[in-house]
Amino acid sequence: MSSKTVYTFTIEGLRGGEIDLKAFEGKNILIVNVASACGFTPQYEQLQDMYKQFNEQLMVIGCPCNQFGGQEPGTAEDIAAFCDSNYGISFPISQKLDVKGPNQHPLYKWLSAKSETGVLDTEVQWNFHKFVIDRHGRLKASYPSNINPASDEILSALGLL
Repeated sequence: MSSKTVYTFTIEGLRGGEIDLKAFEGKNILIVNVASACGFTPQYEQLQDMYKQFNEQLMVIGCPCNQFGGQEPGTAEDIAAFCDSNYGISFPISQKLDVKGPNQHPLYKWLSAKSETGVLDTEVQWNFHKFVIDRHGRLKASYPSNINPASDEILSALGLL
């Protein structure tokens, strides 16, 4: 098992700059691959509500991805405008990235490999797959798209119930 934590990663921010995950040390983190034109897109609302309600204990990070049904085809500006106008998103959003395959982002390579996290091997199957990171930067759990982010199961894994 790798001794690496999520805090070793940075991702490019949607509006420029870098999102340094070390900045969220001590908080639970919910990492979600998002898309603007998906049947699960309304989960943005729950993600924003959770971020606002639990902002002292929780960081939500959205990672746009166009690998599933071409459901995030827009530019960074398109994605930002969609998030702002439809959901008032205030949590960090990254630039578009690959969550699987040959160009998989290093963060998702770590999230998906038991050899890296010591927790599980998983492959993101669709948009709005959720990864729960504990307050120490370790992967705790993974949830498929159909599990609502505000479900008791996820809130419990995040230590928010």
